[in-house]
Amino acid sequence: MKCWLLILLILFSQSTLSADFAVIVSATSGIDVLSSERIRDIFLKKRRFAQGKRLVPVNLLGSKPPRLAFERRILEMDRLNLQQYWTASHFKGVTPPATQASLASVKLFIEKVDGAIGYLPIEMVDDRVKVIYEF
Repeated sequence: MKCWLLILLILFSQSTLSADFAVIVSATSGIDVLSSERIRDIFLKKRRFAQGKRLVPVNLLGSKPPRLAFERRILEMDRLNLQQYWTASHFKGVTPPATQASLASVKLFIEKVDGAIGYLPIEMVDDRVKVIYEF
């Protein structure tokens, strides 16, 4: 009995450690890996370049689950904090990242726009994009 309980515990803990989402760039991008801190800085427009390449962050429009997960896990902000951040940034001439209405359009934007960086559910990743961080 204890053996089965241990096996179930191990399987459950492994399944909870897997990533749900991926930060991605185009497959032809020269970027391979970025830390969550650097990704955060890129999406908050504190940093515009990585590995010598100008980056164009793109967010999913609205408050859909992938965007909320990204804001919570990577930006480490809730909606109110993020709104306050962009309001203050507006007066410094800094605008929020571009947005796309759907996950499919986020993916297409990343494929077509040089330097684009965004996030998708892990199951949408294919050979047209490259994963640089999982969360």
